[in-house]
Formats: sequence, C-alpha cells, structure tokens
Amino acid sequence: MDEPHVLIAGGGIGGLALALTLHQIGVKATVFEASREMRPLGVGINLQPNAVRELLDLGLTTDDLDKVGLPAREWALVGLNGNDIYAEPRGLEAGYAWPQYAMHRGRFHLLLFETVLGRLGADAVQLGRRVTGFEQHSDGRVTALIESAEGKSLRETGTLLIGADGIHSAIRAQMYPDQPPIHWGGALMWRGTTQMRPIRTGSSFVGLGTHRHRMVIYPISHPDSKGRVTVNWIAEQTMDPSHGWEKSGWFRPVKIESFAHEFEAFRYDWLDVPAMLGAADIAYENPMIDRDPIPTWVDGPVALMGDAAHAMYPTGSNGASQAIVDARVLGKSMITHGVTPAALAAYDDELCGPVSQLILRNRGAGPFGLLDLVDERCGGEFDDIDAVIPPEERAEFMVGYKRAAGFAIEHLNAAPPTIAIGAKVATAS
Repeated sequence: MDEPHVLIAGGGIGGLALALTLHQIGVKATVFEASREMRPLGVGINLQPNAVRELLDLGLTTDDLDKVGLPAREWALVGLNGNDIYAEPRGLEAGYAWPQYAMHRGRFHLLLFETVLGRLGADAVQLGRRVTGFEQHSDGRVTALIESAEGKSLRETGTLLIGADGIHSAIRAQMYPDQPPIHWGGALMWRGTTQMRPIRTGSSFVGLGTHRHRMVIYPISHPDSKGRVTVNWIAEQTMDPSHGWEKSGWFRPVKIESFAHEFEAFRYDWLDVPAMLGAADIAYENPMIDRDPIPTWVDGPVALMGDAAHAMYPTGSNGASQAIVDARVLGKSMITHGVTPAALAAYDDELCGPVSQLILRNRGAGPFGLLDLVDERCGGEFDDIDAVIPPEERAEFMVGYKRAAGFAIEHLNAAPPTIAIGAKVATAS
C-alpha cells in the first residue's frame, strides 16, 4: 500500500502550518508555491492566543516568535477626541495560558518556511509551482494540475489535496465555478510602518476613530537601543462602493500625502497621527475585501483552508490565526479518521459553519463594532464613555466576539490540546 501523501496548494502561513502539522503526525506532505522565492512580504499581523498555542505545540518557541514580533499587552478602542471607549489586557496579562503576538507578517512567514525546510527537507516546498486545478480518480486519489514558472504543465498525484492558495484560489474556483466575485464593501486601507516610540503600554493595539474613518496602530518589534519600535499602522476610509477597488490597484505603493490629509485631525497629547504617517518610508493601498461564505470547504479528497476557505475582513485580527487553527484541526481529524476524505469531512463539520458566521461578523465591523455604536450615539466624541455605552454592554460585546472567534479565555484555557503530544496517524505508524 502506498504511503499517504498530502498535496498542499500554496505556501503561505496556512499551508506551511499544515505541512508542519502533517510532519508532526507522521504524514508525508509536499507544498506547491507559485512564488519563485520566499520574501518577507507584508506588514503587521496579530496572532491570537489560540493560534500561538498551536505554534508552541508544533515545537516553535516564544524565543522564535520574539525574533519576528512581540507579545501584545493591551487592546483598546479610542474615540475621535482621543478618549478611551474600551481597553483590556491581552495575552498572558489577561490571564490566557498563552500570549498574543503582534509581528511582521513576512518575517513570520519566513520563520515557518525555514522551519518546514529544516524538518521536512529542501524538497518539501516546491517554489515556482502554481496549482491551477485538480482531477479526482476512481481509486480515490487526486491529481494536482500544476503550472511551473517556466510555463510547463506538470501533474502530481496524491492521497488528498488541500487548497491553501489564498483569496484567488484556483482550487475553490474549480469547486465553485459560479461563485460571486470578491466582495468589497467600500473600505480602502493604506498600510505602512514607522519607527517611533511606542504608545500606551508599549505594546498596545489601538483602534481609533469610526467605521468611516479609522486608524489601527500597534508595534511589531521590540524596542531598539534608542527605545524606538516598528509601529504598524493601517489608515482606513469608507467610500462609495461603486468607486470600484479594481480601479485603485491592488496593494500598490502610494505617496503618503495622497491620503494623510484625511487624518489631519487625529492629533492627541499621546499620539500625533499626521506626524506618524509623515515619518513612514512608504505606504501601500489595498481594498478591504472578503468572499461570501460557501456551504462546504470539501469535495471528496479535496479541501480548502485559510483564505481560500474563508477570506475575511481583517477587523478581528484572526485571518492568520484561523489559518493556523485550520491546519491543526485538519491534523486532528486525520489522527482520528486517517488520511482520508472522512478526515476532511470531519474538519469541514467542525469549522465551516462557525467560521462562515465569523466572516459575516467581521464584515459587520467585528470587534470594531463598538466604534460604530459610539458613532451612532454621540458622533464619536464624548467625555464620559459610561454615559454613552454602559461598561456591561461594552464588556458583553467583546465577550461575544471572542467566543465567536474561538479565543474566549475560559474555553481556551480549559480546552485540551488540539493534537496530543506524540499523536500519529494510525496508517503512518
């Protein structure tokens, strides 16, 4: 009997986390990545405690994570006049058994890539190989159709195929040829980084403004010798969706002055947003987009994960976290059901429904919905937040979001490991 072999389309965070998970449980895996080389692309991301727990269970360490980011200490929402709406500790300081991390996406991606090569071998990730579709066979196996960077058509047959190929997934497009186009609700984002002194706790995630006009700010590095950190910022503005994000380009570099004037009024005694933007080297413009939920992520021996399954607005800082959780639940399902379509069905049963609801919750502003409530009730400016939204209402709003996103503290701390130490797939033993 042939050794089970899982093919992974896409070498992003989710695909690499899955490769590490499969190696951990004794399953052969090969990743096919369209890029010719891995480069540290992107800016900041947050990993929630549920995802950090999974990374540590994979054998990464906090020392590893500290090289690409730092533990988050606070999550805060602030009104237009600079006064707090809601603030709470995060990670270990909130009582979680695991930290929350803010980090440079590209550096974290490279950490995963190097870890995969070190554990699985240099051939485990095949660069310059884009999976363009698949064929299912009567014997239950599946063939990935691959196009090389040189334009050659290749084929690779395996036991299962996992589409971790992002929001433009070719695997998903074949499964759902009539799927609606990418959804854009009218929000445009400008993203960049600035070297500066940290604000508030020194490691705070701050959402500032309203749903129409917002900043998200947090550090993604430890302080240097001068006490400065790399601060990741996202400036957002909602406009008429008929403008069409296609006309604005895709993650294109833009001049700071093309949008900084929109945030001229965001000046406070603890933060000068125009000065922060002006000190940045470059900014990238991108639409805030997602895809409509689909009824299942699975088609026989083929499954979707990460953005291919559930691309969502980044309002809840859980896109990358959920991709890591996807990988671990896939591994858990294979331990129970073997490297089989039944394992993919169990994974789908556990995650597809709840995560589909999370897509819609994030589309509705996610945890930033508190900014919307404040805007509706007082226009975003206030002296006493308790007179606008009582403390109990604010706390319940956040508890509900954490529960939906899978990192409610009581549930997470009490939950057993997704994959027990030393667990292996029975057919690979």
